Amino acid sequence: MNHDKPRISETDPRWQAILARDPAADQAFVYAVRTTGVYCRPSSSSRLPRIDNIEFFDTAAEAEAAGYRPSKRRAADQTLMAEQHRAQVTRACQLIESAESAPSLNQLAEHLSMSPYHFHRVFKAITGVTPKAYACAHRARKVRTQLHSASTITDALYQAGFNSNSRFYESSNARLGMTPGAYRAGGTNTTIRFAIGQCSLGAILVAQSERGICAILLGDDPQALLDDLQDKFPKADLLGGDAGFESLVARVVGLIEVPGVDLDLPLDLRGTAFQERVWQALRSIPAGTTASYAEIAQRIGSPKAVRAVAQACAANALAVAIPCHRVVRSDGNLSGYRWGVERKRQLLERERQSDKSAG
Repeated sequence: MNHDKPRISETDPRWQAILARDPAADQAFVYAVRTTGVYCRPSSSSRLPRIDNIEFFDTAAEAEAAGYRPSKRRAADQTLMAEQHRAQVTRACQLIESAESAPSLNQLAEHLSMSPYHFHRVFKAITGVTPKAYACAHRARKVRTQLHSASTITDALYQAGFNSNSRFYESSNARLGMTPGAYRAGGTNTTIRFAIGQCSLGAILVAQSERGICAILLGDDPQALLDDLQDKFPKADLLGGDAGFESLVARVVGLIEVPGVDLDLPLDLRGTAFQERVWQALRSIPAGTTASYAEIAQRIGSPKAVRAVAQACAANALAVAIPCHRVVRSDGNLSGYRWGVERKRQLLERERQSDKSAG
């Protein structure tokens, strides 16, 4: 900590904000106290320090980098703020899902009494995606639902909140992995390449659409894996992979045999907005570690949705690439796994052993 900072003037607006305990200044800076080694927000109710003993930092991270630690009040405030942020993000998700058309960033931020920049940063930190990406994923889910029930594709798009066909068709491949007509027809006119191989965990099927890898399935029976793929895309044109595609399968197998290897390939995720939030959170769990279903629910801003998180894990069709095997019960014990608890145990053990070897 630097004790040779120039003296702060009593007319400094930041000092005046501290005297007024002004909450409006909390996002602008923090102040640190040299004699105690802690830092606080301007609105903190802590005993006011002498002006000669403080220095200012733009962010808490800068104060900590300079050697200061948060005060007990500050730490408690941070916990409270984190809870408030999760509640605000949950409310934002509800607003997005209930709106006829996607609310703008400014509209969401204003509804939650936050600045657009701060809201955007908080939303992404908790959900792993931007508000716009969340809204797009939610509307894509609505399109999937409406395409199965609406009388026409146009009706489905309007019922899902798109104001024009062109806006959706411009990004339909990114949203559905295929055109709306092909999706509605169960994958008609869509080509999905696949290959079935063997790995140390048994049979493995890898499938790829034009958008990216859309399935990584594990099991004991290769035919059962193919049946699973056909059930997912009953009218798609399924083509056995050529030699070039076999090399892609080898890269996927590498994820299983050599934990920590980065697949670095585009994924074709097909889920609800909630499922995609969960899957994004799963990808942030480091190899060799685990998180509980409750912890994942907290991370995505839906602390009460523990069962829904478990269901999203079970719906994951991209084994290992979306590491649902790293999610365990709150007591640390293994729970259900789409491809068998024993495979889950082996994957976790390999990652831990690989992590120890790297260390």
